[in-house]
Amino acid sequence: MRARTLPVATAAALALAVTGLGAPSAGAAPSGLADDFNGDGYRDLAIGTPKASGGTVTVLFGSASGVSRTRFVNVTQNTPGVPGTAESVDKFGENITSGDVDHDGYADLIVGAPGEEVTGKPRGSVTIVWGGAKPFTSGGIALTAPSAEAAGFGEGAAFADLDGDGTAQLAVVGVDTFWWYGDGGPTQDGAIAPEVDFLPDGVRLDGIVAGHFSSKDGGNGFEYVLHGSRTEPDGTPAPGYIGVLRGGPGDIGSGHTVLSDDGTTGSAAWWSSAVATGDIDGDGYEDLVVADSAGGKGGAFTVRYGSASGLPLKGRTYQQDSPGVPGTDEAYDAFGSALALGDVTGDGRADLAIGAPGEGVDGKRTVGDVVLLKGGSGGLTTTGAQSFHQATAGVPGAAEAGDHFGSSLRLRDINGNGKADLAIGAYGEDVVPNGYDDGAGWVLRGSASGLTTTSATSFNATDFGYPVVAGRKFASVFAR
Repeated sequence: MRARTLPVATAAALALAVTGLGAPSAGAAPSGLADDFNGDGYRDLAIGTPKASGGTVTVLFGSASGVSRTRFVNVTQNTPGVPGTAESVDKFGENITSGDVDHDGYADLIVGAPGEEVTGKPRGSVTIVWGGAKPFTSGGIALTAPSAEAAGFGEGAAFADLDGDGTAQLAVVGVDTFWWYGDGGPTQDGAIAPEVDFLPDGVRLDGIVAGHFSSKDGGNGFEYVLHGSRTEPDGTPAPGYIGVLRGGPGDIGSGHTVLSDDGTTGSAAWWSSAVATGDIDGDGYEDLVVADSAGGKGGAFTVRYGSASGLPLKGRTYQQDSPGVPGTDEAYDAFGSALALGDVTGDGRADLAIGAPGEGVDGKRTVGDVVLLKGGSGGLTTTGAQSFHQATAGVPGAAEAGDHFGSSLRLRDINGNGKADLAIGAYGEDVVPNGYDDGAGWVLRGSASGLTTTSATSFNATDFGYPVVAGRKFASVFAR
């Protein structure tokens, strides 16, 4: 569909963004938030577009009024100071995370490029671009595959305190390898392999997320969830792989649990790469949500609740025909293709956004839809459930076939009011006549009653100075 297109941002506006408009006042300490790149106290929104021009990342800076088309920085491998050269196969921005890697109080941008070609090594890299009062102007570092087995290095990354010593470490996965870097900071020669080779044969990893799911080892250290697909030795598909790697003191890899497919599909499940963590029931333990976008007729997701003893092997599964869930369970809806957890209402419990980019609306196919289910003391509830698409009053744009609204999601408080705001991507959005998969993004604000379309914002690549390119699929990735 065509979204309303605003004039391309001017070079002056870009200069303002690069100089850190909204950075802390002189003498003020940076906020220390894991996604506040300029230290002004507001979380920022990083948008990945790995399909075009080797991959791009656009960072929109948060503020009391939310994000704006005039406060941004574009980061590519052609940006001065950023290592590497943009090439068509790199997939720079395939995954994005952030954290204060260099311990200066500012969040740093961590970007995976699993297709990066590296002479004499397997494909893949992770680039760290330094934040600061003038973010992304002081260069960065690139990490490449630590071994000949580390193909697809940068397929996923997370930045959390793995060993429980109070300092976060970077963890990176490849197609079938896991690596982490010690407290001294990531260096090319500093990658550490687990003491125990815990990954089963036939696993192809899609990514990694971190969370506090238990009080094992005294609650020290995060636990990592590694997720991906799996095949049997004869090449036939097997239930998707979801593994939990326990952190804390001791040998990394020795505390490893495989969470089984709960059998909702009745056959081998191809779990999607949509995985989210957050404390849904407010008990102090994070919970894990994993989607199977082929489950049921049109997709499903399973919630496993954290506890003192950790995540259970089985969980509760929801589909669009579950009582209280908006919509109808139909083939090809892809319900669960994207997931995000965050506290939309400000009640201290995480709410769950679920994307269904294949959902039909008003007789049109693959328009896309997003559902919000709220957290509560008893866990996820369908009471007060909400549903949004481009035919919803107040959502910019028009519902048209092929938009795939809800193909990417992120929930974070970007205006500092204590309520998470929802970023939504639609990789199939056409922004010019006869366009094809240009892509666009939206932000809906959180409120005490849930998401609201009041002051809803939309944007596309042309708003940030990029030319229209068929198949760009802008905003197909948001930072975790």
